[in-house]
Amino acid sequence: MKIFFICSSNLKSKSAFSYLVKRHGQASIDEADCIVVLSGDGMILRAWHENYTRKLPVYGMNRGGIGFLTNPYSKENLVDRIQEAEPVQFHPLRMIVEKDDGEIFSEIAINEVYLLRETHQSAKIQISIDGVNRMKELICDGLISATPIGSTAYNYSAFGPIVPLGTGLITLTPISPFRPRNWRGALLSSDSLLELEIIDHIRRPVCAVADYVESRQVFKVKIFEDKDISLTLLIDGRNSLRRKILVEQFAT
Repeated sequence: MKIFFICSSNLKSKSAFSYLVKRHGQASIDEADCIVVLSGDGMILRAWHENYTRKLPVYGMNRGGIGFLTNPYSKENLVDRIQEAEPVQFHPLRMIVEKDDGEIFSEIAINEVYLLRETHQSAKIQISIDGVNRMKELICDGLISATPIGSTAYNYSAFGPIVPLGTGLITLTPISPFRPRNWRGALLSSDSLLELEIIDHIRRPVCAVADYVESRQVFKVKIFEDKDISLTLLIDGRNSLRRKILVEQFAT
């Protein structure tokens, strides 16, 4: 098996990288059968953003922080673990931003797309779904649309729901909503086209972020599941992602 290893800048990540590359070799990204990420969730997201066109499966081992998308680290039996791992396949979100100068910016999101106010002024956002205006004005600090995998991250911290894999749903969760005061968000079909228009975008500027890729001077944002892209995460059988998502809902 030809493996392309990726590590982050922390010491335990670089130490694991050095050992495993010496043991297994470092394939070029163009020849690799698999990407092995020796870090945390952030580096896994970055590996996908930079290499999703190559359609390589990603196997992570935790040498970072929480590591929700990773497997436990071990120096032994790496090839066997990769071959025996459960493939979890999913589609990312696609964010298309129209800026106030007419420029169009597009990026994928594995975890979430979120809008966030840039100044002390609250954001005012109009929400349309599949061409139908569902909310004329949401006054808030921001808004999050998350995939099932991303629903346990920023979305959950903003009191959004955790979405099990395979439900065909994405979240829409407000950040500190002021009006409507009692609105707590929605669950949308993954076939939905979500369109967000920033009201008074010059005086109340909003940035749009796909995972970690940020765009400013935002006027309109379209969000949908990009079914032309399939990503594969490899998870140890005993480390089932479905189980981890269930456990997360009862975490204290």
